[in-house]
Amino acid sequence: MVNVSRKKGPLYLQIKNILKDRILHGVYPIQTNIPSEPQLEEEFQVSKITVRNAIKELVKDGYLETKSGKGTRVIRNTSISRLSKGKRFTEVLVEKGHIIQKKLLGADTIENAPETTLYTLFGEQCIQIERLYYLDNEPYIHYTHYLTMQRMEGIELTHLNAQSLYDLIEEQDITLEKFRDQFAVAKADSYVGERLNVQAGEALLKRSRYSYDEEGNIIEYSEGYYNTEMQQYIVNYDI
Repeated sequence: MVNVSRKKGPLYLQIKNILKDRILHGVYPIQTNIPSEPQLEEEFQVSKITVRNAIKELVKDGYLETKSGKGTRVIRNTSISRLSKGKRFTEVLVEKGHIIQKKLLGADTIENAPETTLYTLFGEQCIQIERLYYLDNEPYIHYTHYLTMQRMEGIELTHLNAQSLYDLIEEQDITLEKFRDQFAVAKADSYVGERLNVQAGEALLKRSRYSYDEEGNIIEYSEGYYNTEMQQYIVNYDI
């Protein structure tokens, strides 16, 4: 059962975002049916009309198609990404038939030591979020996200098991307008190695991301370690 709360706004929009996230990550593959309305009602503990309104939104956005007697089918599994003119990396994997699942490992407020990168970016405190991405049920990416404390008072971090981090940020009326990615080869320490099931010292792809709002303020900094022995990092550009 997935908990949704009226404190976070209309229930049908929360369910819409969760279902959309599952579509984009291949949990509901393209050209297959999503769970039935009674199944979704039971999972989210909401009324039939709430589920139907969520589905209507996804139909309107072009992700789903409903046919009487045949259920509700996924007809699109890509989104318009602000990160580039191309597709998100996870969307490329989903198009190839993979399933991406996320697990929240922890979320808390941390103190930043002076003269560190985090102190320079966020000051004395920030929010730390640790997540693990699975590729076809095998651990593939270890992410640590750091968020500014400013304008984040209402964010529900426990929702990160079911919803996109960037969607949650936008729910705080924050628009991310600029992203900067840096890539490097890094050796896995014992902590990351244990979570990705690789030996400490093994070479991994490291991606560092800086995300800024429309006024140029840093909102998020993240470090992701990818086990590219399983799957290489892919970027497709549509020009």
